Order: sequence, then structure tokens, then C-alpha cells
Amino acid sequence: MLSFFGRILSKKKKDQESDNSMKKFLVVGLGNIGPKYHNTRHNIGFKILDYLAEKETLTFETVKLGDRTEYKYKGRTFILLKPSTFMNLSGKAVNYWLTKEKISLENLLIITDDLNLPFGTIRLKTKGSDGGHNGLKDIQQQLNTNKYNRFRFGISDEFSKGNQINYVLGEWSEDEKKQMPERLDKAVELIKSFGTAGISNTMNSFNGK
Repeated sequence: MLSFFGRILSKKKKDQESDNSMKKFLVVGLGNIGPKYHNTRHNIGFKILDYLAEKETLTFETVKLGDRTEYKYKGRTFILLKPSTFMNLSGKAVNYWLTKEKISLENLLIITDDLNLPFGTIRLKTKGSDGGHNGLKDIQQQLNTNKYNRFRFGISDEFSKGNQINYVLGEWSEDEKKQMPERLDKAVELIKSFGTAGISNTMNSFNGK
């Protein structure tokens, strides 16, 4: 009899843990650490998470391989992570925290800049190539798959030939700065929708907006 009840309790515990894990999400903003990178286009992932943290009065804590905080919303837990590994080794932090928090790959969202999209354009995808982006390239290598959710934020390609690195690591123009608050609000809404409405509904609602 005790053995029977033990199995029942064990099953309930496992079901509860499974349910809880489905309500936990890892949202990783890509960027480079250090003041000189703070306001650069390449750091839009950091910028979006900093904006969300400021709106919700969250505080990042320095932990292994990054800065981390948690955001609770509608029964979901969003673990927000800014890797401290520098862009080219982003996958190390992503893989570590996915494993540590026991979060499924489908509940991972990577936020990154995209030269191929006009400024502020949002595109959410469930898979794809790294597109020459070193951060995404390392994540793909570490996870051994290109099937993970990525939120691309357009930074446009308004640079002259041979000037791509300076442009990506350069700061936003005055016009872009004026438009940024509205774009950041939209990005925050996308993150919330990803955890509550699901990836497909979120893609339908936000892509191209």
C-alpha cells in the first residue's frame, strides 16, 4: 500500500515539475560587455532586456557566464540573461543556463541584431542559418542545432563598403534614438507574447511590425 501511494506521489511530483518547466523560459539578449559597447547596434539584445528590467523594476545579478534576472508574468517565469562571454562565445552561456534551469529548447528565445532588416523591424523565426552572425554561429555549434527561436531586430545596412564592423559596433543615429522607445515597447510585448501566446501566434502578431 505504501509503495502504491509512493508511486502516486512520485508521479504527481514529476507531472508538476514537467508543468512548471513548460512555464519557464530563457530569454537571452546578445551583446558585448563593457561601457564602450553599451549603446552600439550590436548590443540591441542587451538593450531590450535592460529596457524590460527597467520597466518592471528588475535587478540583474552577475552570475556564471552572464547577468541574470527573473521576470514573473501571468504564471510564467522568464529568465533574462545577458551573457558575459562576449558575442562570439554566446553559445556557452546559452547552453549552460538551459541545462541548469532545465528549460526545453522550445522555450528558448535569442534576441539579436540583423543587418538585413530595416531599422526597428521585428522578425521572429523558429530556425534558420546564422546569417554570418558570430553569436548565432556559436549558439548553433553549442546546441548542435539551428532549430531554436530567434528574435531578430533590424539595424539596417546603411554603411559604405568595407565599413560593416564600424557600423555594427557604432552607436545609434539621432533619428534611430527618437524611434527607439516605441520599438523597445514592441519588443517587450513580443517577449511576453512568446511566453503566454506561443511562438506561432507571436510570429503572426509581430513579424514585420
